Amino acid sequence: MLLQAAYDKLEDGTYAGRVLLCAGVIAFGETLRECEDNLRSTLEDWILVGLKLNHPLP
Repeated sequence: MLLQAAYDKLEDGTYAGRVLLCAGVIAFGETLRECEDNLRSTLEDWILVGLKLNHPLP
């Protein structure tokens, strides 16, 4: 899934990342690496909650 992530450098020099196939999976970081790590963690949590609630996952 992270291979399909999109990252943007924001005006303040920080980064925003999102997983295009997973609605609501977005993260921010001071560096691109931090943003990637935060996005990975957010995606893991999103998957766990989806499994717990029996949501269909992409």
